[in-house]
Amino acid sequence: MAWGGDEERRSEEEQEDEIDEADYKTQKDAVLFAIDVSDSMLRPPPAGDQKKADKDSAVSAALKCANQIMQQRIISQPKDMMGILLFGTESSKFRSDSKSNSGYPHCYLLTDLDVPGAEDVKRLKSMVEEEEEELDEILVPSKEQVLMSNVLFCANQIFTTNAANFGSRRLFIITDNDNPHSGDKNAKSSAAVRAKDLYDLGVVIELFPISRGDKKFDLSKFYDDIIYRNPTAESGLSDAVNTSKSGDGLTLLNSLISNINSKQTPKRSYFSNLPFELAPGLTISVKGYIPLHRQTPARTCYVWSGGEEFQLAQSETTKIDDTTRTVEKSEVKKAYKFGGEYIYFNPEEIKSLKHMGDKGLRVIGFKPRSLLPLWASVKKSIFIFPSEEGYVGSTRVFSALWQKLLKSDKMGLGWFVARENANPILVGILPSQNPDETHFLPAGLWLYPLPFADDVRSVDLDVGLRSPDDLTDQMRHIVQNLQLPKAMYNPAKYPNPALQWHYKVLQTMALGEEVPEKADDATVPKYRQMDKRIGGYLSELKQSIAENAQVFMEKRALKREAEDDGERPAKRTKAPAAKKPSGSMNNAQLKAAIEQGTLKKLTVAELKDILVGKGVSAVGKKADLLEKVEQWVEENV
Repeated sequence: MAWGGDEERRSEEEQEDEIDEADYKTQKDAVLFAIDVSDSMLRPPPAGDQKKADKDSAVSAALKCANQIMQQRIISQPKDMMGILLFGTESSKFRSDSKSNSGYPHCYLLTDLDVPGAEDVKRLKSMVEEEEEELDEILVPSKEQVLMSNVLFCANQIFTTNAANFGSRRLFIITDNDNPHSGDKNAKSSAAVRAKDLYDLGVVIELFPISRGDKKFDLSKFYDDIIYRNPTAESGLSDAVNTSKSGDGLTLLNSLISNINSKQTPKRSYFSNLPFELAPGLTISVKGYIPLHRQTPARTCYVWSGGEEFQLAQSETTKIDDTTRTVEKSEVKKAYKFGGEYIYFNPEEIKSLKHMGDKGLRVIGFKPRSLLPLWASVKKSIFIFPSEEGYVGSTRVFSALWQKLLKSDKMGLGWFVARENANPILVGILPSQNPDETHFLPAGLWLYPLPFADDVRSVDLDVGLRSPDDLTDQMRHIVQNLQLPKAMYNPAKYPNPALQWHYKVLQTMALGEEVPEKADDATVPKYRQMDKRIGGYLSELKQSIAENAQVFMEKRALKREAEDDGERPAKRTKAPAAKKPSGSMNNAQLKAAIEQGTLKKLTVAELKDILVGKGVSAVGKKADLLEKVEQWVEENV
């Protein structure tokens, strides 16, 4: 399958015209941790017999969790902001305010919302792990009740001043109190109003409740009015709140990290409100998502180290001619080579050449789904979901199309232009299966990119030797005993070892820590378990392979002996092929050779003979001679 990857080879000026999914992936995100400081959150769990039982208090686990998340994101997503707000503390602090004079009682801004640096990570790590006296003085629970309305209003001010233009802003609340205002309806109502203000501002509140023992965290008492859920959420994923338990053999720290990691990446669309034309006069709007995107280390950058601190070096490109004269931008033109000549275009002509219609998705027909071959996948698929923002009623029409395609076992064929100046592609519109089978996505449609005729290659493959049936049967037992759990690959269990090692080395160098000896690689086979499962089958297979190889070698030896006993016919010398005078090729033969691509097989001497016979200069390299022959044929034949 031919797929040129033109997007990667384009010049910087051409890349500005078309935005790919990487630009949407790098949208900035702001996360503020709001950690409850109360007697129950500071109380360490009771000692247990289990080795993996909790040893940290809930506040300590939450701070360590925030520290680890900060270390992860400082490298993987360096433009994102993070901050830590403690509420329920005896002392109060908001930015430059003094501890005794703050506009938000019992709210302590431990780390302001900002892009974290190495020094911030070091400071937080030393405070959490070494249990400094400064942190002990801060983590003193208030004797008075903290108003959640003040906490939410404080978060509102932080997001408004520090992350006003961020596309994603989220507040992570970590607490074990499911009813902070029991019996106080006014305080509960005020908190609901402040939560609505955050929702209107575009801030998403995520709750990470902590339960202890048999007591469950009841959302209906307070937080159902605080956490707003959008029924027409972008991806339609389940917004169920996961509760972290303490003392069940899984540490509270790991549980919190797992729950936060599952929500730390905001839902980002590949395109929004794209017109989806089902028929003339029937158009709905959809949003597109790319669930899988290959992660790579961030690009290196040049820095200047001549000052007290490293500074980012700005690169500049200058074009010069043969005389080292600087060529101005207005003097440079874009051209395509055609027939040995350069065809020049101005910027308007280049733009019109690339424009193949407005952006959108248009249905051009339907086909049985069985006609779609597996080899037709040339690019990653895009998941689309209806959006009511462009056209009201899009969800109902979209649902009807999904149900009909699924019921009829058919697929749609579509003409797809993702955005302005993007190349149009043909896509198969495939319905997803029941959402119960794919928990990470709801029911929707997939855009399956299809190849054009120019993309398909004919490949000649030599069929090798097939193994005997008895070896195949023995190998079947080995494969069946080495299947993954539930016969399914779960990518969440296998982080990229090369990527994780890269991040780990950067992190240790930035924080002044020791570089570990080796990377954690979950893809390394577990040889001991494999030997227990297939040790006997593998020994039998090796023995069978040796026996089959012995039989094969004996057959080859007998064949050689038979050939040695008989008289081998003498090898006939190959008569030299009569050299065809290339200069005598007529015009029709030359044109056929160009069309079939056999002209390049001629030697330089033969090409010169042709050019001399046509009265054309025969000076130059083989590429120049080929170009002259092709140009003469185009002009005269």
